[in-house]
Amino acid sequence: MDKSIGQQMDEKPMVGFQWAVIALCFLINMLDGFDVLVMAFTAASVSSEWALTGTRLGYLLSAGLVGMAIGSLFIAPWADRFGRRPLILVCVTVAGLGMVSSAHASSPEMLAGLRLITGLGIGGVLASSYVIAGEYASKKWRGLAISLQSTAYALGATIGGLIAAQIIPAMGWRSVFLYGGIVTLMTLPLLYFWLPESLLFLVSRQPTGALEKINRLLRRVHLAAISQLPLVQASARQPLRTTFAELFSPGLLRSTLLIWLAFFLVMFGFYFVMSWTPRLLVSTGLSNQQGITGGVLLNVGGIVGTAVIGLLAARYRLSRVLIGYLVVNSVLLAMFVQFTSNLNLAFGLALAIGVFVNGCVAGLYALTPTLYSAAQRVTGLGWGIGIGRSGAILSPLVAGRLIDAQWTPAQLYVLFAGAFLLAALAVWGLKARSVSSLSPATAG
Repeated sequence: MDKSIGQQMDEKPMVGFQWAVIALCFLINMLDGFDVLVMAFTAASVSSEWALTGTRLGYLLSAGLVGMAIGSLFIAPWADRFGRRPLILVCVTVAGLGMVSSAHASSPEMLAGLRLITGLGIGGVLASSYVIAGEYASKKWRGLAISLQSTAYALGATIGGLIAAQIIPAMGWRSVFLYGGIVTLMTLPLLYFWLPESLLFLVSRQPTGALEKINRLLRRVHLAAISQLPLVQASARQPLRTTFAELFSPGLLRSTLLIWLAFFLVMFGFYFVMSWTPRLLVSTGLSNQQGITGGVLLNVGGIVGTAVIGLLAARYRLSRVLIGYLVVNSVLLAMFVQFTSNLNLAFGLALAIGVFVNGCVAGLYALTPTLYSAAQRVTGLGWGIGIGRSGAILSPLVAGRLIDAQWTPAQLYVLFAGAFLLAALAVWGLKARSVSSLSPATAG
């Protein structure tokens, strides 16, 4: 065979089976978007039932993010050892059971523990779903395939919020967890029968029965069958701890540290924007309803922005598109609260910020897998997400302390605009790999 399977996947036209795999990953991320933000939808009702202070509610809101960080750091990397598909099935099960159990929580402490468990499942599944979507896409459409997963995340959160607003008054906050968990678990049969293992994982790791499984998938993607397994470097089968250590090998150290820095800064800024914008708009003189409208527009813009960055990546180098998103978002944030006296302009800026701030996250998810080989890919993305979650957890705490120190909204937005500008410098500093495609060969 003149070309490797990875090269053929990069160059071939997309077929229906490949788009179906991407659609399944889209469904997974829609559910995850709802599962992550369900606590925000129910926070007022939960706080009222248990008479929670702001601090105790804050810890409850953070529990899911802490679980996601742990899941991304320590569960997601196992996909590079045992496969993307089995880890997705296990983690979706954990997230679904955690949601259903949360509906029966009898105390804030119990709910926090169950939210942490739910977060473990979500953190474990995110990296695998993004990677498997990218590995089944051609090089031209890979950016779109991965950024669509972020679109699904925003769409799931938006739909979940609309549903929660309808059922909480009639059935209470527990019903949101219950039905969300049931729907999550109902996807398991669909994923079990239709979600395939990553073709590039099978080529790289070559588990028992790999040749038969590879040829079955090659037929589905309209490629010629192979008579024997491709030769791979021995490092592709190394233990998980060795795979993690390879992220810091001389050829990858710079890229790993810079992508971690970018994830931290982007998530640090993203969760400030998404968490604090409604309240800060009110503090500038808008009504509570107008503040909420600003928050909704951020999510609506996110649905558009995450899709657009994928379309742009099909025509231009992804790293350059991402740098553009980061710089534009930084400028928009610095301008934002200067124009709250003009309501239409303020809402227009909120929508634009939603487009670019969500696109920045989607771009990082799409860019990171291209830095690593198939044997390292979920480990690399999982740790990037985990480092980002640490920024997400820190962001509300920093903003809260600065607000207590009498910082104005304008000063806060300028500060967090700087985080996106620094992230643009980190992406600019990434050392391009000699092979930018998602080939199954291990970086040597």
